[in-house]
Amino acid sequence: MTSTAFAQVPVKLGVLADMSGIFSDIGGMGAAEATKMAAEDYEKANPGKLKIEVVSADAQNKPDVSSAIARKWFDSDGVEVLIDLPTSAISLAIAPLVQEKNKVALFTASGSSDLTGKACTPNSVHWTYDTWALSHGTADAITKAGGKSWFFVTADFALGHALERDATAVVTQNGGKVLGGVRHPTDAKDFSSYLLQAQASKAQVIGLTNAGGDTINAIKQAAEFGIVESGQKLAGMLLFISDIHSLGLKTAQGLQLTTAFYWDLNDKTRSFGDRFATRNGGRYPSMNQAGAYSAVMAYLKAVEKAGSAKDGVAVVKAMRDAGTFDDPLFGRTSLREDGRVLHDMMLVQVKKPQESKRAFDYYKVLATIPGDRACRPLKDGNCPMIK
Repeated sequence: MTSTAFAQVPVKLGVLADMSGIFSDIGGMGAAEATKMAAEDYEKANPGKLKIEVVSADAQNKPDVSSAIARKWFDSDGVEVLIDLPTSAISLAIAPLVQEKNKVALFTASGSSDLTGKACTPNSVHWTYDTWALSHGTADAITKAGGKSWFFVTADFALGHALERDATAVVTQNGGKVLGGVRHPTDAKDFSSYLLQAQASKAQVIGLTNAGGDTINAIKQAAEFGIVESGQKLAGMLLFISDIHSLGLKTAQGLQLTTAFYWDLNDKTRSFGDRFATRNGGRYPSMNQAGAYSAVMAYLKAVEKAGSAKDGVAVVKAMRDAGTFDDPLFGRTSLREDGRVLHDMMLVQVKKPQESKRAFDYYKVLATIPGDRACRPLKDGNCPMIK
């Protein structure tokens, strides 16, 4: 195919994100904006190579709704790749569909480490973070610092279960113990009964194995109960900069969390962060929104290398064959054969109000965890593709 003809073939990107619910600040329209930025930047750097189109839809945080949208996109609308995919339940439902249709899934907002374990596929790329990496960052640091007894407040869905499972393993490996736990429905408004159980457990650490609006509500209500003042520590196992913004530094100060991306890390991340914020109502990118940008950029380069977007397995192989590269947002990055993207993770602490110079200047980096240590060893994932 000549380059002129190739340029007439559109590469259609489908952003399937939570546009209206408790995860909309984490991904949502911001993920769609980041995807558009990647498409524009690629076209500017490679004029005439690909004709890119971006469509988006509200996943509504429902696996059946998301699967129906994805199927229609694949069968009728010419979409070749899905981006964002909030909640692990959605991702675990979408992965086999993407494999069946030989498209590509860029899991930039999904957490379950099962996506590169028992549910891995040759069409899946798990980009931003997973429950194993988050647990081995935050739970490892807190347990080694003396937080030996834990109680988990867990969202009763796939991500929450995976977070609790992976964090429990880290706590016990470090000589700690889990005293108990309680599960709550997604989008819970009242955490009082769950927090009272956590308080009564006398655990040193209350692990919040939930996300988005649920984590925000739990932390706010814990502050009202005086839980931290009375000596227990809160550990948010999945926190985003948008959550810290919603909580405010007065409430969030001192929290430790693990993140794959921080906009104020270096000149490249600051440049992206400032550009993104001007297009996103002044709000700086979450790690999921940064993940959407970087994953799409890597995907488009792979499409160009493969010569077509039609064969999803071939495009993912081209992404993997790129080897280790310097991603502007995530640093040294590579794609492993189980679909896990390796890059550094950071253990950060939320600043005190007086330490922050402006909005979204929220993190102090405590430690950088190299990609090969931040992600579960390949042999331990039980991915059926790995012999």
